[in-house]
Amino acid sequence: MTNIDLGRPVQGDVVELILDDHRRFEALLRDLRDSSTDRDAVRRAFATLHVAHAEAEEKHVYPKLKRKNAVDDEEADHGIEEHAEGNEALLAVLDLKGTDTQAFDDAVEELARLVNHHLTEEELTILNPAREEVGPQVRAELGRLFVEERNAQIDADCGAIENVRRIVAEARRAGLLDADDDDD
Repeated sequence: MTNIDLGRPVQGDVVELILDDHRRFEALLRDLRDSSTDRDAVRRAFATLHVAHAEAEEKHVYPKLKRKNAVDDEEADHGIEEHAEGNEALLAVLDLKGTDTQAFDDAVEELARLVNHHLTEEELTILNPAREEVGPQVRAELGRLFVEERNAQIDADCGAIENVRRIVAEARRAGLLDADDDDD
């Protein structure tokens, strides 16, 4: 596999750490669209970062921001739903054998659409309130928890297709995804 740097931060302001990952997502999506890159390596790297990032946000960031009244249940729940939709689109990309087909390009386009929507919405409705409502010490502690979980997920190969399938199946059982959307 081509060595793609996903970053291994060990501390920082949680808002800045999340934004750094958002910029990595955008770069990886550009690489997925570029037929001259090792698209298979890029999709594996994207899968790893997407799952690790979402799991860390859902385990630590969203619950803490809710407790601090920086975001409400609806905003946090919506973020979780969007992670599930992104994972479902990611699975469609991972399931494809080749990376030089129209089906791959179409799947990448859908993944990019969903992820870019989520990044924009999260930056507006979750990260802005976190900046305004949560002090720097709490953001730093939350940053530490976020990167510890994120890095542990990466170490556990969280982007493996079997794990993404499991996460998508759990999201369906939890009602976060429509069962009708299953194209398997």
